[in-house]
Amino acid sequence: MLTSIGLEVHVQLKARSKMFCACPVEFGAPPNTHTCPTCLGLPGGLPVMNQEAVRLTVLTALMLGCDIPPVSKFDRKNYFYPDMPKNYQITQYDLPLGVNGAVPLHDLAYPKDAQKNIATSDKEVALVRIHLEEDVAKSFHFENTTGIDFNRAGTPLMEIVSQPVINSPEEAFAFLTSLKQILIYGRVSDADMEKGQLRCDCNVSVRPEQEQTLGAKIEIKNMNSISGVRRALAYEVRRQTQALERGEKLEQETRGWDDAVGETFLMRTKEFAHDYRYFADPDLVPVKTEMLLEEARGRLPESPKAKRARFVQQYGVSSYDADVLADDLALAGYFEAAAKGAARPKNIANWILNDLQNALAQAGCAVVDCPIAPTALDELIRLIDDGKISGKQAKEVFAEMFTSGKSAAAIVKEKGIEQLSDAAAIEELCDEALAANPKPVADFKAGNRASLNFLKGQVIKLSRGTANPGLVGEILERKLNG
Repeated sequence: MLTSIGLEVHVQLKARSKMFCACPVEFGAPPNTHTCPTCLGLPGGLPVMNQEAVRLTVLTALMLGCDIPPVSKFDRKNYFYPDMPKNYQITQYDLPLGVNGAVPLHDLAYPKDAQKNIATSDKEVALVRIHLEEDVAKSFHFENTTGIDFNRAGTPLMEIVSQPVINSPEEAFAFLTSLKQILIYGRVSDADMEKGQLRCDCNVSVRPEQEQTLGAKIEIKNMNSISGVRRALAYEVRRQTQALERGEKLEQETRGWDDAVGETFLMRTKEFAHDYRYFADPDLVPVKTEMLLEEARGRLPESPKAKRARFVQQYGVSSYDADVLADDLALAGYFEAAAKGAARPKNIANWILNDLQNALAQAGCAVVDCPIAPTALDELIRLIDDGKISGKQAKEVFAEMFTSGKSAAAIVKEKGIEQLSDAAAIEELCDEALAANPKPVADFKAGNRASLNFLKGQVIKLSRGTANPGLVGEILERKLNG
C-alpha cells in the first residue's frame, strides 16, 4: 500500500493585537477579558487589518520560497459553530499571500529512532499555499456543558498547507519539526504547541501500489503535538490499510484522535469548499504586496539550512555538530558568541555539545538562562589551549563556573590549580622521578612502553597534580630515548 499525507498547519503569529481589532493577544489571561464588539461579532463591529500580521505572513512565504501574488484579498468562510460568533470566519480563499514553496527536511528533524532509516535524505516537501485568517474561540468541554473563551477569537492565524507528498508518519514529524524551526528563526511565531500556537490537521490516504489516483482523503483534526501527529498517522495508516485489505471502501471523513486510547474516531463527514459559500469580504480592501515584499526581503533571516552550512565552512565543525548547534536558535547564538575570535572553534563546539548541554539538562535550565556567559566559556578553553590547566582540571573549573558564575581565571587563582607548564621545572621533576624508579626505566628501555605511563604518574604526583601531562610525556620520552 502507498501512503500519501498532507498537513494543514495553523500558526498563531507573534503579534501584539488581534487580526481585525485592537484587543491584545495574551496567553493565559482570564477568560473573556480581551474582547470587543468586532471579535465578538456584535452588530456594528467593523474589521481593521493588522498590518504586522500581513508582513509576518509575507516574510514566512519568502522564507519557504513561495511565490507572492501581486494582489491578495480576504474572504468570508461561512459556517455555524459556537466558537465563531459572526457565523463566518475572515480568511483567504483564491488569492492567498503565498503559493507554492517548500519545507526542507533534515536528518535531525526526524524522530531519533528513525534517523538511521530515512527514506529520502534532504527531501523538500512542496507546499500548496500560505494564507492568513483569524483564529476561533477556544471551547472547554465540561461534564454537562461547554464553555467558550473568546480571548483567542480573532488572533492572527497563518495556515500553511502542504501537498500530499509526505509518505510516512516519520516524514510528517520531520516536516513539523523543520517548519517550527524556520518559524522560530524568523521570529514569526513562538510556535509553542502547549499554548496552541502551532496546531495541525492531517489529511491521509492509503491506496494499492498499482493505483495512480489518491485514495479517499481522511482528515485527523486538531492535533497539538508533533509526537501525537506521528502516533495518530501511524494508527490511521494501519486502520485504512486493514480496511482496504478486507475489501472495504473508504469514504472522505473527518476524525479525531484519542491519545489516551491510541485510536482515531469518527467526527463527521467532510464538508467541501462550496459548503462554506466563500465570497470576498466587503469590509476589507485587497492587499497590494509589492511594498510588503520589499520590506520582508530586508527582514529575511538566515535559514537553518544556510546556518548549518556556514558553521561547517566558517568554524570547521562537523556536519553533525553543525546540525545540533543550528537546531536551536538560542544554542546557535551562544556558540557564535563563544567562537568569535576563538583559535579552535571546534573545541568550543565540543564543550557546548557535551559539558554545557549536560549541565543545562541536569539543572533544568535553558541556554538563554545559562550562568556561564559565552565569553566565559571561551576564556576557559583558552586556559586549556594555553596549557595553563589540564582537561581534567577544566572539568572541575567548569562545574564551579556553572554553580557560582565566577570566571575561569578567578577559580583557577582561588584554588591554586594552574597547570605547571614550565619546561625547566618539569625537567627537574622528571630527573627526580627517573632517579627514584630505576626498574620502570629499565623496563621501558627493554621495550615495555607501559612503564612510561607509570613514570608520568610519578612526575605528576611530585608536582601535586599540576604538571602538564603532555609536556611531561614529551620530556620523559626524550630523556629515556637519549
